[in-house]
Amino acid sequence: MLTVKTPDQVLAILEETFPAKTGEETVPLEKALGRVLSRDITAGEHIPGFHRSTVDGYALRGADTFGCSAAIPAILPLAGEVVMGRAAPGPLAPGSCVAVPTGGMVPAGADAVVMLEQVEDYGDGTVGVCAPVAPGMNMIFRGDDVTPGRLVLPSGRRLQPQDLGALAALGACRVPVRKRPVAGILSTGDELVPVGEAPGPGQVRDVNSVLLGAVAEEAGGDCRLYGIIPDREEALARAIDTALGECDLVMVSGGSSVGTRDIVCRVLEDRGQVLLHGIAMKPGKPTILGEVAGKAVLGLPGNPVAAFFTAWLFGRFLVSRMMGRRARRYTIPARLAESVEANHGRSLYSGATLVRAGEEWLAWPIRGKSGLITTLAATNGFFHVPRDCEGLPKGARVEVSLYTVEQEE
Repeated sequence: MLTVKTPDQVLAILEETFPAKTGEETVPLEKALGRVLSRDITAGEHIPGFHRSTVDGYALRGADTFGCSAAIPAILPLAGEVVMGRAAPGPLAPGSCVAVPTGGMVPAGADAVVMLEQVEDYGDGTVGVCAPVAPGMNMIFRGDDVTPGRLVLPSGRRLQPQDLGALAALGACRVPVRKRPVAGILSTGDELVPVGEAPGPGQVRDVNSVLLGAVAEEAGGDCRLYGIIPDREEALARAIDTALGECDLVMVSGGSSVGTRDIVCRVLEDRGQVLLHGIAMKPGKPTILGEVAGKAVLGLPGNPVAAFFTAWLFGRFLVSRMMGRRARRYTIPARLAESVEANHGRSLYSGATLVRAGEEWLAWPIRGKSGLITTLAATNGFFHVPRDCEGLPKGARVEVSLYTVEQEE
């Protein structure tokens, strides 16, 4: 019998045993998407660096337009024109205006821009302003975005496209980021063949190497694949030693069941310690967690669906933690489209397909045998049934954890 832990207890063990590692490197700005900042980014200058117009129109003093209308326009001499990419002529004299394009520099002395549609050009060097504008209208002032010393992006943030835009505005050509943890991926089993080969009788393709590597990379890490390892203790020991020497954590699929194939535990006990063998969850009960020289080794089930859920819950957590982050889970509230039976004593994790139904989402649980990875591929996320619950009826509310933050309507 396995002495099992709950999923929450496993996360607590991971957090207590494996501290964050915050090695730093710098990368080019164009390669920084998805990387985790290792330092706070503060502004070293005003952005924008000058007053700018947000419309095509005329820069002027708002006070010179007070009380004007289409019937009684404010007549102002045209003192010049702002050219994009060049300094504005100026300073602007009271009672005059300057033509300015969208994004153009507003000259000193002007405090507003009137839209082109509200001005008549008389062709004699004067224009008529047909609507009053208040000071500050249609303008972005110097430093409206950021001022020197202001925090722009905090350490620990995983960079998104808009963040790279902010860094570009600051002139940051290279970005300080945390090093990606490297996850070593091993698949064990005499029945496995490479993905590019046709399986023979009793053989299956090695799904887990690609699957687990993708989980590590989606979490922000790198992966190193060590291929298929035979079901022999000596071969597995050599592979784990190699992976531990080259990687920050190791995920091994297969070889974690109780019985004659339980070789992962023996290898880990020889080199470090087994922190747990068994999690009160379905699928994924025979999962192993070990520690060798401060590095985590996850022994995952060979079943691809079980391997995916355990890697998504715990491997993803480890990768994020090693970068000083906490793996986020994005959820959508939904109602079950069908009833679900749960296995008493173990938390149930089931993939779900989300379908919009009026103002709410319906979650259709996976139906079929648990080992069918293509069935899981058709889902948007998963929901959780607590271990002390024997099932949920149709219409019950669940929180569906999304595999990604995007969800089609």
